[in-house]
This record gives sequence, structure tokens and C-alpha cells, in this order.
Amino acid sequence: MTNAHSNSAGHAGPKAQQSGPVRAEPSTSTFERELAVEQAHVDLVYARLTEATRSAKQVAAEGKALYQSDRANFVREEDGTGLYERDVFAFQSAKRLAVLDAEHEGLVFGRLDRTDGEIRYVGRIGVRDAEYEPLVIDWRAPAAEPFYRATPSNPMQVTRRRVLRCAGIRVIGIEDDLLDGNADDTELVVIGEGALMAALSRARGHQMKDIVATIQAEQDEAIRAPYQGVTMISGGPGTGKTVVALHRAAYLLYSNRRRFESGGVLVVGPSRVFMNYIERVLPSLGEDAVTLRSIGSVASDVVRMRGDRIDSADVLAIKGSLRMVQVLKRLVAEPPQAMPLELRLTVRGEVLALNAEVLARIRTDVLARHKLNTGREAAETALLNALWRSRPRELDLEREEFDDLVSDTAAYRMFCHAWWPPLSAPAALLRLADPQLMARAAASVLSRAEQQALSASYRDPALQEGGEWTAADGALLDELVNLLGPVPEQEAEISLFIDSDEELPEVVTTMDRMIPAKEIDPFALPYETFAHILVDEAQDITPMQWRMLRRRGPQASWTVVGDPAQSSWPDTQEAARAVNDMIGRAPLRRFRMSTNYRSPAEVFDLAARVVVEAYPDADLPTAVRSTGIEPALLVAGDGDLVRATTDAVQTLLTQVEGTVGVISPPSRLGQLSDAVAQLSDRIAVVTPLESKGLEYDGVLVVSPDEIVEESPGGVRVLYVALTRPTQRLVTLDAAPGAIWRKSLG
Repeated sequence: MTNAHSNSAGHAGPKAQQSGPVRAEPSTSTFERELAVEQAHVDLVYARLTEATRSAKQVAAEGKALYQSDRANFVREEDGTGLYERDVFAFQSAKRLAVLDAEHEGLVFGRLDRTDGEIRYVGRIGVRDAEYEPLVIDWRAPAAEPFYRATPSNPMQVTRRRVLRCAGIRVIGIEDDLLDGNADDTELVVIGEGALMAALSRARGHQMKDIVATIQAEQDEAIRAPYQGVTMISGGPGTGKTVVALHRAAYLLYSNRRRFESGGVLVVGPSRVFMNYIERVLPSLGEDAVTLRSIGSVASDVVRMRGDRIDSADVLAIKGSLRMVQVLKRLVAEPPQAMPLELRLTVRGEVLALNAEVLARIRTDVLARHKLNTGREAAETALLNALWRSRPRELDLEREEFDDLVSDTAAYRMFCHAWWPPLSAPAALLRLADPQLMARAAASVLSRAEQQALSASYRDPALQEGGEWTAADGALLDELVNLLGPVPEQEAEISLFIDSDEELPEVVTTMDRMIPAKEIDPFALPYETFAHILVDEAQDITPMQWRMLRRRGPQASWTVVGDPAQSSWPDTQEAARAVNDMIGRAPLRRFRMSTNYRSPAEVFDLAARVVVEAYPDADLPTAVRSTGIEPALLVAGDGDLVRATTDAVQTLLTQVEGTVGVISPPSRLGQLSDAVAQLSDRIAVVTPLESKGLEYDGVLVVSPDEIVEESPGGVRVLYVALTRPTQRLVTLDAAPGAIWRKSLG
């Protein structure tokens, strides 16, 4: 038996007779009778849901008809009240309809038979009958907590826990757990061998499913933890960290809706592939008020980017390091022109000049107090002050007249535009493609080899012509946005004359026409902020990316999910310091997921031997399933890795019913994708980093040695690849004598 778990609501149904439960193998007729009982209740729930939907639509129609007016020119005070009431009706009815119309796969999934005779049904949303009695309890409600927490040692007044498996509105399966064997009911039927194991054995699809019906006690504890501060969820591969964190987001929205729905919840994952994989989990739990972003696209609110491209391991290690903060500060301080400028102009026949040394000092002083894009006015004031101090005695002018004369000269205006132009973050970052500027900005911070590698990454012709940034670039661009400030908008040329067919409701002066339509608030935050931030695969977040995330949640609560043994970031100590800086003095609670539900024991034993060799402190969970099938370790006999991959994939397709993942070294991804993509729509070809958080029924890991060599985390990234399958693992080496196999003995 196993603990069935879910996140939904329950129902106080008919009284169950009490005497002393006995577990017996049910007959076919008993099973069919129990199935009919549950189907009758599910039918009742859906009938009530249909009625509630009809009622919500009626409320929407009444709200629309609440206030009607033919007034087009002004609104009286009493009219405004009517409009407000109408909008409230419309908003509330639309909100309710969105919940009722959502596709709730398996709306009712659980039942609790209590020792006091009460029956509670648990589901994805709460549903009540006409007398307002619960037909289904929302899985996040306190009344549903025993569905996840009750155990035989602590039954929490529950005799039997039942998990219903549904296909649409039809009940097709039942799994029971007998929790209180001392209860006094001899007629209580117990069916099945456990919902969790049944769910784990089913074939996977291309998107993650929620585990609302199979949440375990240790998972439920993390899901329902208080929101304040930072909640850290750790555990090895297959322990359900990701899906637990997503259910926690749904729980927080349910239990603190005003705070988190208005403030927003941001879910951050390692890649766009991963975000596509999890995108249906929260909607299936009735929650859509969540923003999903891959770590490479977090900065898309301030810079146009997707962040799908991945840097090479050596360049990623540079871009992610906190050393880049100093490099970027120096970059911003660098004048836009390669050669030092001098300001030279003539006022009433007298030559005024400021040399490069004075200009550099002014620039440094202004940038110490202002961001570059908001410091232009302060810079011009400093220039005028310096020119005034250096003016010849023969120039007999009052200060105001002097400033006007200097500011009106073409030489001064052209100089200011060249010396202090507005600068966008992308334009600034691309300046590092210049090796000489790179040397000045990174002197004593990066080694010569690091400078060359970083500069070369920005000389990519496609990037220079507006191509795609990498995921690591997002944090650097975000840092530059913070350093530079908002870019002033280019004002369109304004006509002083009103078009003949333009209708204006009032007198318009020339001054009105000259006023810019929009002014930038220098104190406004350029990026979105959120009330709660969920970070998955946190062990891969670079120190620079942690700085970027902190800007999105300066007052946020956090859920941080990760496993150091799966880290692709080489400097784990630097990353740990960045996390500690993020936590600060906030309340911190930790939860460890100890059970590997995904990987068969045969697969995980192999993966564990590989990672322990390089990372002895790895947190190894306990694998609870066994398939009896050992991993297949293959070698491409003739050295043709592509043909051997095709053969291995075709074999896997016959051995598993669900998805097959081909995990390829980045350098071979395109080649292998072309070779196997047409074999079946059940196949996914991904890199090891893209496979993080994903799972497949069968997995082929191609050339593990190349994966180790090309990945920033080395063996830890290979560990990720080896722990993706739920049924079968196959590895394929290009030649005998693979280095990675030495850890297997």
C-alpha cells in the first residue's frame, strides 16, 4: 500500500457504516459496484458544475444589462455608480466562468472515509450543492489535508483513502489505502495495490502531469509550508521537487490569493523546453495567474530576447561570475568613442577648450552620482561650469549669458551628442567585441584568455546583426539596464500646425504642441516585480542570474528548488554565496525529498556510482521501484554513431509505450535530430542541459564522454542525463574504452 495524495476538495457524503475493516481481494462484481458508486457521485458533481456555469453566465448577462445609457458626452455621478456596479458584476462572473470552464482532467480524484462515518470527496476545485454543502473539497483546503498526510501510524481519523482514476467524466479505476485497521467496519472494501505505484508505471507524454492525486506526506509538508521568507526544497533526481514546487505555487495562490494574485507569481526554469513541459501543470490545478519564464528570458521585460542559445562551458563560466559586475561598471564608464575627445569652441572670438583629462574627470564624477542615460543634464552642467572657470578674462559676460551663448553653438551641441549619447544595454554589451575596449574594461579582473574568449563570443556576425542572445547574456543585459538607466525616447518631429480634419475639444497653444507626450520617470523600476518567485533547478543559476532574479522580487517570498549534485555551474561555492546573499536575514525553512519515484533502482544505482566518483557528497535518494531490467551499455560497432543511434532508438520504441528521449552532446544535436526525428512523434532529442527536470519512459544517452567534456558541470551533468528514464536506460559510446565507465568498475 502507499499513501495516496492529491490537491483538491472533499465532500461530506453519506455515512459509512462502522465496524472493522477487512482487506480482501474484491470480486469483479464488487469492483463494478464500487465503480458505479463513485461514478454516481462524479455525475452529481458535473451536473452541479454545469448548473453553476449556467448561473455564472446569467449573472454576466444581468451585469451587462445593469446599466445602459445613450449618453456620449458626459457622465453624471449616479451614472458612474451604475457603471462601477456593472463592471464588478462582469469581472466577478468572468472570473468564476474561467474557473468553471477550465479543463479539469479528473475533477474528482479522491475520497476519504472517516472514522466518524463522514465521507469527503477531494478534487481540483471546490464544488457545493444547492444547499451549499460540499460535494467536492478543494485539494488545498485544510479539510483535504488528511488525504496527503494520513498514514497507518497516524490515520488522522481516516479509515480508508481512495484515489479515483478518471478518463474525462468517466471513472475507470480505483486504488485504496487502508489506514485504520482498528476501525469497526467489516464491509469496507479495499481495492488495488496503491495509487502511486500505478501512476508511476504509466507511460509518459511530452508534458508534465500534476501529481495532485498522489502527493506524499513529505511532499505535502513542503507544499503547505508558510509563504514568508525562503522555502528551499532539495533532493536527488526523481524525487518530485519540481512538481511539488508547482503545487506549492497553486497552494499559495489559494491560501493567500489577495497577496499573490495581485502581486504576481513568477516561475523560473532552466530552459524553454522545460517551461513547455510544465506549462499545463498549474492550469490543471485551476491556477492561471502565474508568469512562466526560462532563466534565459527573465530579462525579456527590459530587453527583447528569448535566451534559448547556450554558451560554451568556458564562456558560460565567465559570463556567470560576479566578476562581470566590475567589468560592466567599467564598460559603462568608457566613453563611446575610441579616441579621447577634446571640447573646443569659440565664443565671441575667444577660444574655449577642455582637454581629455578634464573630460574624463567630469565623466567619472557625474557617473558616481547618476546613471548614464539620466546623467546627460548633470554632465552638461558640469561642462558649462568647467568652461566658465577656464574662460579668458577678455570674455566679459554674465554667467547666464555665457551659458546661453555656449549652449547655442553647433560645436557644443555636436560634442555633447558624441560624448554623452544615450546608450541601450544591447549596444553597450556588444562593445565588448572590441578587444582593446575589453582589455581596458577587464584589466586585472579577467585573465587574457578569458578576455579573448568573452570578446570573441560577441563578435559573432549573427549577433552583431541583431541575432539571438544567450541565456547567460540575459543577466548581463539586465545588469546594464540597471547601470545605464532608461533610454530617453526619441521625440518625433512635431508639427506646429493642426491638421484641418483634426478634431480638438479645447483651445491648443503652440506650447501644448511642443510638450513631449511622455516623460520617463528616472525612479521607476524598468522590470516587473513579483510577490513570490519560484526558482527550479536552482543549482544551475549563476551568481549574475541571482542578481537578476533579486531585482524581480525585492520584497518577494521565494521557493528555491535544486540539487547540488546536478549542478552545471563549476564554482559551487560562489553560487552558494550568491544564494545566501539573496536569503539575507529572511526566514528560511528546508525540506528534503528523500524518495526517488522516477528512476527504477537498476537505473539509479548506475547513475549513483557515476556521480559519487566525482561528487562524494551527492544527496542520493532511495529508489522505490524496480523493473528487473538493467541499463544497456552499447558501443557503436563500426564507429558510425548516427546509425547506431537510429538502431538503438528504434529498439527503444518497441520496448516502451511512451516517450523516448535522446540526450545528445551539444555538438551532435543537429546531426542526431535529423537522423531520428522522423521515426516517431514520441521521440525528443535534447542536450543534457535541456533535459533537466524532464523525464521519458526510455532514454538513450549518446556518447557520455562527450557530454562530460562539453558540459560546464562535467560528470554532474552526465548524472542528470542518466537519471531521466522511468523505465529503460541505454547508453551508446562511439568506441570501446569509454572514460566514464571506469566508475562502474
